[in-house]
Amino acid sequence: MATAKKAPAKTATAAKAPATSAAAPAKKRTPNAAFMKALTPSPALAAVVGSAPLPRTEIISKLWVYIKANNLQDAAIKRNINADAKLKELFGKPQVSMFELAGLIGKHVK
Repeated sequence: MATAKKAPAKTATAAKAPATSAAAPAKKRTPNAAFMKALTPSPALAAVVGSAPLPRTEIISKLWVYIKANNLQDAAIKRNINADAKLKELFGKPQVSMFELAGLIGKHVK
């Protein structure tokens, strides 16, 4: 003979959760100090972004300005960057993905 299954008992933990997330004021995000540390670019990187020490975020931003100014973003696959003579020194290959950019730049800063 088949017996009917009982419905699971409701737990009181869901009812106890206070709604403090809506009442909490929004905090302004503070930048990570590691990203804001000024780093000296290598001579190959300095040819593209300048020789002054810059934070990692500014180096990536200036690199993108150079890529867009010289029309180096691949037309078919926008994620890829075609290297010219200066960027080929940095990348070591003729084409890289935009996701590889930060890792490749890390080798050229101190």
